[in-house]
Amino acid sequence: MLITENWIQRIAIELKKSPVEIREVNFQGEGSVLHYGQEVQHCTLAPLWNELKVSSDYINARKDVDEFNRCNRWKKRGIAMIPTKFGISFTTKLMNQAGALVNIYTDGTVLVTHGGVEMGQGLHTKVAQVAASAFKIPLSSVFISETSTDKVPNASPTAASASSDMYGAAVLDACEQLMARMDPIASKHNFTSFAELVRECYVQRIDLSAHGFFITPEIGFDWASGKGIPFRYFTYGAAFAEVEIDTLTGDFHTRTSNLIMDLGHSINPAIDVGQIEGAFIQGLGWVALEELKWGDSAHKWIPPGCLYTCGPGTYKIPSMNDVPFKFSVSLLKGHPNVKAIHSSKAVGEPPFFLASSVFFAIKDGIMAARAETGHDEWFPLDSPATPERIRMACLDEFTEHLITSTFRPKLSV
Repeated sequence: MLITENWIQRIAIELKKSPVEIREVNFQGEGSVLHYGQEVQHCTLAPLWNELKVSSDYINARKDVDEFNRCNRWKKRGIAMIPTKFGISFTTKLMNQAGALVNIYTDGTVLVTHGGVEMGQGLHTKVAQVAASAFKIPLSSVFISETSTDKVPNASPTAASASSDMYGAAVLDACEQLMARMDPIASKHNFTSFAELVRECYVQRIDLSAHGFFITPEIGFDWASGKGIPFRYFTYGAAFAEVEIDTLTGDFHTRTSNLIMDLGHSINPAIDVGQIEGAFIQGLGWVALEELKWGDSAHKWIPPGCLYTCGPGTYKIPSMNDVPFKFSVSLLKGHPNVKAIHSSKAVGEPPFFLASSVFFAIKDGIMAARAETGHDEWFPLDSPATPERIRMACLDEFTEHLITSTFRPKLSV
C-alpha cells in the first residue's frame, strides 16, 4: 500500500498535478472488479473522501500551507490526504469460524464464554453488548468468562480484525437458540422481568445453556488460480494530515490529523474511536520513528548481524510528544454494513495505514524546502522518515557540498 501511494505521488509530480487529483481519478467504486476477481460492493470511499475534504477544509489548508512556505525559509509545512481499504476475513478459509457458550442463571444473569482473546481492544465489551441486546437486559447483567479451550475448543487466532464479527455472531446464535426455547413460556405469561422468565423456564425444565457457532459465509479463494472472494467486506477510511518540519534539524511535529472511518453502525463508538486513535499513533511510529539498525557494512560500529535498536533506549516508539496537536476522529454515518453483526464493521488494523498521511505530508514539506534551491523533481524518501532522512532530503547551501539531489541514505535491513 505504501509502495502504491508512492507511485501515485510520483505520477503527480511528473504530470505536475496534485496527488489528491491523481488518487481521485484512480479510486475504485461500486462494481469495480479487483485483480483477484472479487467485485466491490457497498463501497463508501467516495462519500467518506468528500466528507474529509470538507471537514479538513482541504482547499484552504493547501493555500495556507503554500503561503506559510513562501514566508519561511527554514520551517516548512506539508499536507496530505490518504485513503485506505482493508479486507475483512482470514484469507485462510478454515480460520473463519467461531464458537461461543452462553449460560443463563436463575437470577437473570448471563455468562458468556467465547474463543476470542481480550487484549485491550474491547472485544469482551462488544460481545457482552450483543448478548445484552439479544436478551433485552442491562449490560451489567452480562458477565464474560475467561477464554478457555475447555469451554470453547478449536478457536481461531484473535487476529485479522475479525473477532468482533465472528464471536459476536456466535454469541448471537447461542442467544437466539435460548430465546427460541424460552419464547413458548414467555408467550403464556406476563413476566415483569427477564429474571422471572428465566426462573419459570427453569421450573419448566428448559435448557438454559446453548452453544453458538458462526462461519463467515460467501468467501473462498483459489490460491492456484489467484481468483476468488477472500474478503467478506471492506473497511474504508481516509486521513488528512498537516506537519511542520525544521529543515535544519529534520525534526517535525504533526499539527493536524483528521480521520474518518466507515464502521457501519458501530456497536460501541467509544471503543472504535479509541481503536482508530491507537492504530494511527502506532502507524505514526512505523512511518516516522521506528528505525531498525543492524550491524552491516554501513554500520560497522555494530557487530555484524546484531540488532542495535533492540530496546527503549534506541528503538523509538511514539510518545505523548508525537500526538498531533489537533487530532480529530469521526465515523461515517448512514451506511450500515449488511454483511456483519448488527450492521457494524471491523476496526483495529484498518486505520493503521492512515498514518502514512503524516509520511506524505512530511514529503510535501520537504518538496517545498527543495523548491527553494530550484529542485522540483521526484526524490526518494524511505520509511521511516526519521529526522536524519528529513534533514538530508532538504537540499540547501549546507548540504550541496556533501550530497547530490538524488542522495538516498543507505537502509539497514
